[in-house]
Amino acid sequence: MSTTKQSPRVGGVESALFTDFYELTMAQGYWKLGRAGRAVFDVFFRHHPFGGGYSVFAGLEPLLADLEGLCFSAEDIAYLETLGMFERGFLDYLAGFRFRGDVWSVSEGELVFPQALLARVEADIIEAQIIEGLVLNRLNFCSLVATKTARVWRASGYGHVMEFGLRRAQGPDGALSASRSSFIGGADGTSNTLAGKLYGIPVLGTMAHSWIMAFPDERSAFDAYAGIYPDKTAYLIDTYNTLESGIKNAIASGRALVARGKTFGVRLDSGDIDYLSREVRKELDAAGMQSAYIVVSNELDEEIIEHLVSANAPVDSWGVGTKLVTGGAESSFPGVYKLAAVQRDGGGFEPTMKFSDNPDKSTNPGVKQLVRLYDAEGKAQADLLTLDGESPSAGEELILHHPSADWRRLRLRPAAVRPLLSKVMAGGRALGGAPALADIRAGLRGRFDGFDSTYLRLLNPHLYKVSISSALLEMKLGFIGKYMKDGK
Repeated sequence: MSTTKQSPRVGGVESALFTDFYELTMAQGYWKLGRAGRAVFDVFFRHHPFGGGYSVFAGLEPLLADLEGLCFSAEDIAYLETLGMFERGFLDYLAGFRFRGDVWSVSEGELVFPQALLARVEADIIEAQIIEGLVLNRLNFCSLVATKTARVWRASGYGHVMEFGLRRAQGPDGALSASRSSFIGGADGTSNTLAGKLYGIPVLGTMAHSWIMAFPDERSAFDAYAGIYPDKTAYLIDTYNTLESGIKNAIASGRALVARGKTFGVRLDSGDIDYLSREVRKELDAAGMQSAYIVVSNELDEEIIEHLVSANAPVDSWGVGTKLVTGGAESSFPGVYKLAAVQRDGGGFEPTMKFSDNPDKSTNPGVKQLVRLYDAEGKAQADLLTLDGESPSAGEELILHHPSADWRRLRLRPAAVRPLLSKVMAGGRALGGAPALADIRAGLRGRFDGFDSTYLRLLNPHLYKVSISSALLEMKLGFIGKYMKDGK
């Protein structure tokens, strides 16, 4: 009988201590007061990262896997006992804790917009409260990286993008989550070998500068590598001098590959990519090596790539690392988790609402659904938040209200209506099989095709409308009238 210990799921969260401390103090309060009814929490975000016009939703499958296995171990309970904050009875309750709630969500790889629902959690209020940090940690980071990658991918003209960010990512799980999310966002592969194993992502990469420096000279380093990997050779040509030695040695070494019917590439990892790629292309073409390809890296982002593409720089493949897996200048996705309805005294759900001096930070009350409205050409016109149970249909004239409950409204008669939230977890167990990562990635380009290009451009994108239904507006105004009467 084998005694080999099964390794835990890499990057998975198993301990329910992965939560903010106040979630536990509130949970004990609910438990002590007998306030353990069910509640509904909404997951949404308030603005796009990177000043963009769209975001890409990611992280759902890892989150569901986490929720299925989440618990407090004996060691976790022992640690909590040392804090002197929790009663024995509550600790015993936590010892039997499991998430047994339901989750509705948009699909991974979906284009999403501010104020629209990403997910809805319905569970015992203690369970729903404890998982808040985990939900936001998973979905925020993954959606940030998927969004950044999609921007890079579109800037490249849906070109060949490689994720090279392992060594700059925020820790091992940051690297793994980033590899998975960047693949959803449009990357063709990753340098992270473990991510390749776990997620079935193609792994990419050839040599580093250290390989070349380990040999007596550049040419012998190139020849050695090409001899070992004749079908996977991309010469790194900027170790010493890109134009005076690197490209010349690559051409000399590559002749043996070409004679054998092989194709090779060269990679630029420093310098003026626009200028160098043109000069390298000239050298390759003059040597009769038109099939040789050019890979570039070195602190790339979507703005740099869009400039190079618009300038017709002869680049065939893009290696993007740091700014892909960290988000670059904007390193967080602004997702939030807000109470929308609560069960009181064993009755039905009562809507709840958070108020704010900033109307955009006030929440939308009640149990809700999200639908996307399309015109006759199949282009998305708006997303509409409705109360659960409303069923807007194609051909029906709809009145769309601004989510801040002001006077702005729009009348639409959509040619098609698509619900975006579907039930993905019931009783703490994921429903159905998770779609293949490659299928999620493949579906993203089709989703882009469903939007006018003005919403997708990098510079000054057009604002896509997210609205609320008349019934939801009426409920929201009722709260405003009740709680803000006479300015109180």
